[in-house]
Amino acid sequence: MKSRSVKKIFCGVLLKINLKKSQRNPWTSLTAKTVFENPWVRVVDHEVLNPKKDPTKYGVIEFKNTAIGILALDSDDHIYLVGQWRYPLGIYSWEIPEGGGRKNVDPLLEAQRELKEETGVTAGSWRQLLSLHLSNSTTDEYAVVFLAEKLQQGEAEPEDSEVLNIQKVHYQKAYEMVKSGEITDAISVAAIQRLYIDKISR
Repeated sequence: MKSRSVKKIFCGVLLKINLKKSQRNPWTSLTAKTVFENPWVRVVDHEVLNPKKDPTKYGVIEFKNTAIGILALDSDDHIYLVGQWRYPLGIYSWEIPEGGGRKNVDPLLEAQRELKEETGVTAGSWRQLLSLHLSNSTTDEYAVVFLAEKLQQGEAEPEDSEVLNIQKVHYQKAYEMVKSGEITDAISVAAIQRLYIDKISR
């Protein structure tokens, strides 16, 4: 089966994807109209032909920032968790440090800024751990997760709108929090599970 190459840009990174014929885009875009916009998202109403070539509408939420997550791991295999009230869900949520990164800035720089703001921590070692598409049936939100090590504690600088609690837990405890449903944030779940897999695979 023949394949072709498709280029997409996510978070300023050019990705080259080889697609087989059966994986090619079966949708036809006709028109697109912005129906709502604020500093963080844009909601676009698309007129399209679906894979059966029937006309329909498709609403897409476009995110103006890249989602950034940081798994900060100390020398005793403890990670930092941030607790805060999540207004859209109406629940209190324990998560790894996270935030929105500007798309015109290196995601690593945004991760370093976000970790310092929320926890006061700086790190001497950084590497990208994961990339994720979040809720990809309705949004284009893209996330990059970094592993930060060789940590040094400093003073946190949270935003005025943030009321945060910080705790350090062993990565195995964090994994148990994922298994029990105490941690449900998608970026945190993926990052903690990836760390756990990496640890037990050594």
